[in-house]
Formats: sequence, structure tokens, C-alpha cells
Amino acid sequence: MGSTLGLGIGIAALGCGIGLGLIGNGALQGMSRQPEAIGKLQVAMLIALAFVELVFLLSVFVVPGAVAGK
Repeated sequence: MGSTLGLGIGIAALGCGIGLGLIGNGALQGMSRQPEAIGKLQVAMLIALAFVELVFLLSVFVVPGAVAGK
């Protein structure tokens, strides 16, 4: 069960890295196309980054605790 949990955390880390890269890429492209909207794009980007990080942190800290508690 431990190796399966490690594989799941690795996949979560990979997905988090890809998601953060896509969010950053989209925000930078939007900022370069519409410089007057940088403030709004930064706020939306930071909120999206926080949600992606939250999902990763939940998968790293909460899931192993829930599995160990069974």
C-alpha cells in the first residue's frame, strides 16, 4: 500500500507542476496581449495558483493520514 501511495503523490506532484506551468503560461500570454489588464490577470492567476497548490497539499498531507487511519 505504501508504494501505491507514493506513486499517487508523485502523480499529484506531476499534475501540480503541469497545472502551475499552464496557469503561468496563460497569464503571461494574456498580459502580453493586453497590458492594461495586468492587474486583473495577476489576481486571477494567483487565485488559480492557490487552488492548484491546495489540491497538491491536500494530496500530500491529508490523504496519507486518511489512509493510515483506516
